[in-house]
Amino acid sequence: MIASKKIVLLGHFGVGKSSLIRRFVKNEFSDDYKVTIGVHISKKEIQLSDSESIALIIWDLEGQDDIHKTRASYLLGTSGFIYVFDLTRPETFKNLKTELRFIKENFPNIPIKVVGNKMDLVTKVYLKQFSVIFDQFVDYFVSAKSGSRVELLFSKLAKALI
Repeated sequence: MIASKKIVLLGHFGVGKSSLIRRFVKNEFSDDYKVTIGVHISKKEIQLSDSESIALIIWDLEGQDDIHKTRASYLLGTSGFIYVFDLTRPETFKNLKTELRFIKENFPNIPIKVVGNKMDLVTKVYLKQFSVIFDQFVDYFVSAKSGSRVELLFSKLAKALI
């Protein structure tokens, strides 16, 4: 029997949560932006080893500028979180410390991966400019558009769940 784990993506509007999921589940990308209203649920089974696989039930929540406004019922039963911010919009990561503290206090012992999306749109100089924040909190820089490091992100979180 394959274990199922609920993964919830959190972050502001327009940071690319839906695009990351679409890239991971369908290996597709679209520049056509569609706002997620409420929640959209996807599923993908991944092979972790020769004898072990896991089904990820991925919850794509509508973006919130304040994590405290996220419906508590959406977060119940979460096995892991992916907090996504947009590398090109500093307002999406200026409260990163506070947002992560909220998650860790309310969901202790639940793995969290913090990712800066849209790495294809920034330079190394730009990343260095915000390195004080990024070095302290960020697990991965990814690109839903190119697919860079998206598979790695989900597989590392899946491994942390077993």
